[in-house]
Amino acid sequence: MQVYHLPTKCTYLIDVYTLRDECFSTPGKNGRSLRGILECEGIPKVFFDVRNDSDALYGNYQIKLAGIHDLQLMELATRSFPKRCVNGLSKCIERDAPLPIHERSEWVMTKEGGLQLFAPERGGRYEVFNERPLPDAIKFYCAQDVQILPRLWAYYDGKMGQRWREKMIAESQARVQSSQSATYNGKGRHMALAPTGW
Repeated sequence: MQVYHLPTKCTYLIDVYTLRDECFSTPGKNGRSLRGILECEGIPKVFFDVRNDSDALYGNYQIKLAGIHDLQLMELATRSFPKRCVNGLSKCIERDAPLPIHERSEWVMTKEGGLQLFAPERGGRYEVFNERPLPDAIKFYCAQDVQILPRLWAYYDGKMGQRWREKMIAESQARVQSSQSATYNGKGRHMALAPTGW
């Protein structure tokens, strides 16, 4: 699990595979646990398409996410052209992230390096995420996207009016709730469709 802490600009890779429930229940110096932070409505958390992350957190650890800002919905809310489908993270980064050319090319190289290690269609295997220590290419792959999310958030937030902001927050929570249902299916063409009424 990747976490970017905006105030300190630090990225954390949390070893859920090894630590399991301990990584969510162990309190820090201030007495707060990661579970407490993830479930706190008053602490905003930014995800890109929260649905499958929420499904995994709820299904495996009974974590009920709250205070979510879904960047995929923020992009959709600020888009002026047809809103029938949502965009993926790569497309949003390529099109909207304010990255200098050298940073953008480094992002592409890191993305490719990670895909070659874990994507079966590129000769990789998913089990690479369970290796300890994690290969550096996988660490960089996991960390890089969350480091770009704050810039995307600022870009979309600057374009979004209050009505769309409220709609995005409500739909983000609706995505969390639907991901916790017994009938949730996180794969398929329906995942690319925009919410009704957008």
